[in-house]
Amino acid sequence: MSGTMLAIDQGTTSTRAIIFDASLTICGLAQRELSQHFPAPGEVEHDPEEIWTATLAVCKQALARARLEPQALAGIGITNQRETVVIWERATGRPIHRAVVWQDRRTADTCARLLADGAEQLISERTGLLIDPYFSATKIAWLLDHVPCARARAEAGELAFGTIDTFLLWRLTGGRVHATDVTNASRTQLLNIASQDWDDDLLRLFDIPRALLPELRDCAAEFGTTEASLLGAAVPIRGMAGDQQAAVMGQACFRPGMVKSTYGTGCFALLNTGATRVASSNRLLTTIAYRLAGRTAYALEGSIFVAGAAIQWLRDQLKIISRADEAGELAQQADAAQEIYFVPAFTGLGAPWWDASARGAMLGLTRSAGRAELARAALEAACYQTSDLLDAMRRDWDGGYDPVLRVDGGMAASDWTMQRLSDLVAIPVDRPKILETTALGAAWLAGSQAGVWPDADGFAKTWQLDRRFEPTLADAERRKRLAGWQTAVRRTLSTPPANE
Repeated sequence: MSGTMLAIDQGTTSTRAIIFDASLTICGLAQRELSQHFPAPGEVEHDPEEIWTATLAVCKQALARARLEPQALAGIGITNQRETVVIWERATGRPIHRAVVWQDRRTADTCARLLADGAEQLISERTGLLIDPYFSATKIAWLLDHVPCARARAEAGELAFGTIDTFLLWRLTGGRVHATDVTNASRTQLLNIASQDWDDDLLRLFDIPRALLPELRDCAAEFGTTEASLLGAAVPIRGMAGDQQAAVMGQACFRPGMVKSTYGTGCFALLNTGATRVASSNRLLTTIAYRLAGRTAYALEGSIFVAGAAIQWLRDQLKIISRADEAGELAQQADAAQEIYFVPAFTGLGAPWWDASARGAMLGLTRSAGRAELARAALEAACYQTSDLLDAMRRDWDGGYDPVLRVDGGMAASDWTMQRLSDLVAIPVDRPKILETTALGAAWLAGSQAGVWPDADGFAKTWQLDRRFEPTLADAERRKRLAGWQTAVRRTLSTPPANE
């Protein structure tokens, strides 16, 4: 059997298909940007039909660029933006509403009521998550309550819910398979991560019918085969994981204590804690890292809502750059004496603050501040936020923290940003040769399930370092900068401390 795998990487801002051959080399890649819809302040939506059309198109383009027939594929792996909610008709496959994106904050009032009612202890104990609009459950409930007849139809079994992986699987299999993997399920706020089944108490709390939910499977499993008419042949779908968990596997962070940080639209750091579910005392999330052959590894996760999205904002709204990679070039030219802090809380703040009502701010501006200083501040914001997450992880985890950070995602390509990251987190930062680690993780799941790619230990041996960034910033200067960042963040909180 061929060792060639197709990874579908459906992200927040683009949809990509990447083909890896048996030597883990990329031999075909295609990408389409995804339209962002903002119907009201704090609301973010995607068009599921656009996602589906783009997914088919990039798969065909990647095959063409690799000069491959679909019969040459041993499997497909799917990875996706997490928490984003789609509900569709089982009879037609037609969505009843645009997808409500993970960044969306329309359920902030619902979350506030749940907090006031004392529901967070139950939710945290069962799911490892906190109460926040970020997660899927309140989004599902919102759709059921706001789309005409949706709740009645859901209770009658006429509708299906899924995160993007589930929606794509349904469409790819011609509506034959309604399933998800446990990593995506663990982000819905409906999965009991101990029993790894949908939790009836949580379904009652959020008033969500069980009939709406997909089946649960391992990350590497037989998820069905594609309709032959879609790609030109029936191809088995053999892997599925949320994007951040896929990156954990793509970075070969299989050993407890290893940590990776992905810099895409947002930034997400995950620390592998193995078979141990660590309850965070520092407002991190406890989540499923992966489940393979029925064995589960857990992780502590810190979620940052805006990282690369801040660079897109510089490009698309402020128009001070024309390409994302210009930000690093500009940052090198910035006046180092200007201490400008940019808190990109466009859709609230994630870990460890969890303030849905916080909004972005730029502090420390002077008359001489210009494009270069703004670009530096936007890049540094991701570094400062990563420092917050790693500090929280160190306080939560006593199982032998690996003093190296593995990085990936678009921003990881910037040498300036990665050096600044190392300076501010005060540990080495390792960038791999393959930056497409999210797609690689999905491909590995499919390849390992097919029996043509190595197991976790063998795959870990294939990981290759591109460059290590060592900290060079003096400790006193680093502490000063971090203190300035903490002050800036507190000034953006919706309910800042009384002494601020």
